[in-house]
Amino acid sequence: MRVLLTGGSGFIAAHVLDILLEHGHSVVTTVRSQEKAKKIAENHKDHGKDKLDFAIVEDIAQENAFDEAVKSEPPFEAVIHTASPFHFNVTDVQKQLLDPAIIGTTGILKSVKKSAPTVKKVVITSSFASIVNPFEGTWPEHTYSEKDWNPISAEQAVQNPANGYRASKTFAERAAWDFLEQEKPNFTIATMCPPLVLGPIVHYLNSLDALNTSNQRIRDIMQGKAKEEIPETGTFIWVDVRDLALCHVLAIEKEEAANKRFFITAGYFSNKEIAQVIEKHYPQYKDQLPTSSTPGGDYPKGGVYKIDNERVQKVLGIKFRSFDESIKDTVKSLQVVGA
Repeated sequence: MRVLLTGGSGFIAAHVLDILLEHGHSVVTTVRSQEKAKKIAENHKDHGKDKLDFAIVEDIAQENAFDEAVKSEPPFEAVIHTASPFHFNVTDVQKQLLDPAIIGTTGILKSVKKSAPTVKKVVITSSFASIVNPFEGTWPEHTYSEKDWNPISAEQAVQNPANGYRASKTFAERAAWDFLEQEKPNFTIATMCPPLVLGPIVHYLNSLDALNTSNQRIRDIMQGKAKEEIPETGTFIWVDVRDLALCHVLAIEKEEAANKRFFITAGYFSNKEIAQVIEKHYPQYKDQLPTSSTPGGDYPKGGVYKIDNERVQKVLGIKFRSFDESIKDTVKSLQVVGA
């Protein structure tokens, strides 16, 4: 299949790219700069231009940003949209988080409808942030599934960056489903909603300082920052990036995935368990790690929300990696870049 992958240098997309190529697809990936394209190409030397090519999209939050990228010879049959605007220091939630996320998502859908009539499937990376109800806390009596939507309002969204981030994911995903309903395009949509994404980094794209937020906590624990007290876990569910990437690819390969939302999680974890797995496999870090009596980082006493991840297992046929394997492989990948 001929596939357009957006945001090719991102943590998740780098793994999606590997799996697309493994499965024999022909890929054009969008990147923000020629330099990023060069790095990716250098690390996939065994794939010629017919199998891996690039399109430069500097700012996905511009209207019509993808108009040229969606045109291809041979034409695209599927789009996997992982690109999402990212800001460290948010001062204006509306301008820096909400608008770019919504425009980035609806923009590519409009471009595909207008200029890529051969595209039959679009897969979009969303987030558990669009499922979770942040006002209910750990909510032990509730079971989260694809049916749940974050109830955050436009007024609440602009109150602070944390609300802004969750709202940006929620509003962007809603905008995608609204587009499907109102515009009735030629293509189907599937959305991927992962919680915390752990797993090995792609070493040629990531430095220790520029890790995805989820893996920063593993780096911090390795570096001794949890020795006196383990930080609160926050979100108690996770998925390995390789399983999540495979879900994106299976969603363009399987007809049954069309027009479905997928809550993609392997199960529960705590920061305390991260430290335990590191100690088990890498005893050389023992002096930096917390001990069994170090406070913090555990599950809440009253319990935590339940999860229903049956759809992703049934429809996509995914078998999730274990937490142990995921942490072990993540630490190994971080050692490569000097942790």
